[in-house]
Amino acid sequence: MPWNEPGGKDKDPWGKKSSGSSKGSGGADIEDITRKMNEKIGGFFGNKKSGGDSNGGPSLASLGVIALIAFLGWLATGFYQVDSAQRGVEFRFGAFQQTTKPGLHWRFPYPIDSVELVDIDKSRTADDQTRMLTKDENIVDVGISAQYRIKNPEDYLFNIYLADYEPNQVVGTLFQVMRSAVREIVGRNTMDSILIENRQSIAPETQQVMQKVLDEYKSGLEVIKVNLIHAKPPQEVKDAFDDAIRAREDRDKFKNEAETYAKKVVPVAEGKASRLNEDALAYKSQIVSQAEGDASRFSQLVTEYNKAPEVTRKRLYLETMEEVYANTKKVMVDTKSGNNMLYLPLNELQSGTSSTNKASGFDPAVAGAMQQQRLKRKTTRDGVRSGTREGRR
Repeated sequence: MPWNEPGGKDKDPWGKKSSGSSKGSGGADIEDITRKMNEKIGGFFGNKKSGGDSNGGPSLASLGVIALIAFLGWLATGFYQVDSAQRGVEFRFGAFQQTTKPGLHWRFPYPIDSVELVDIDKSRTADDQTRMLTKDENIVDVGISAQYRIKNPEDYLFNIYLADYEPNQVVGTLFQVMRSAVREIVGRNTMDSILIENRQSIAPETQQVMQKVLDEYKSGLEVIKVNLIHAKPPQEVKDAFDDAIRAREDRDKFKNEAETYAKKVVPVAEGKASRLNEDALAYKSQIVSQAEGDASRFSQLVTEYNKAPEVTRKRLYLETMEEVYANTKKVMVDTKSGNNMLYLPLNELQSGTSSTNKASGFDPAVAGAMQQQRLKRKTTRDGVRSGTREGRR
């Protein structure tokens, strides 16, 4: 039945009692709920109601609970998280305690312990551009850049004051070490060596010197790479230096051309020299062998001459004449020793083509005459030898 119809129970839609309703006939109103909540809270803090309202101080139990909750909240502030790229350095009353690795850790809350998170994977950069004096007393503009990271958080935080300072790199120790290392490398090289010859070795050498000094300082820093941004002469002398560079390039070009020509000519000359040397050695061997043979024949001839001087002398004469007449165009024929008539083509024998005719064809008349001469010489030699043997007998 609707609440406002006649005969109803005179209830409003909010569940509020009517002025004449009994205590248990409806729900508690807002005032009763508020009053009860206040009583409970007051009871928790020691406020008890007896007859009339009386307000007292908090009880010891309630103070202990509050203190316990506060203490637990203070302990909860000791938890901290370390990322994978970080290391946590714990301090106890300002003194180093330990280094923690990635993960969830707990420490005594402030002010007993404190923690500083150090990023060890971050690549940091230090740059420097300055003018430096070379070994040959020239000035060169050098730009250098060093990339580094933290390898030991404990050494980085405790051993050196301001090992690096990214907002102002000049005040950092690493920047000063980098500048000192570059000055050392530039100071022991000439300007030509820095700009051209040994340009590629400046950065590696600088990195080695920097790392050595930082390790001696126990800075906890590691130099990853050093880059040479630029190395050039000052702008005031750039034109003169460019002229010197062009002259040096021309020198290198002519030098390369000369080396190329030398590589082409020297082997040819060495080949000729080697060939002449071999020819000289062959000629020497031939002459020496011929001389030794002549000496041996002469020694044998002396022995035969001592045995039969006259025969040996005549034999030498005949052999010599044979060699002489063999190179002449004259033909001698002994007509008394035979009755055969010989046909001698004197015109061909006396012409300058006798050697050619011998090479190109065969003449029976000339061959017969030469054969007759050889037989005659043989007969004469046999007679001489027979007479010699009879004389010895």
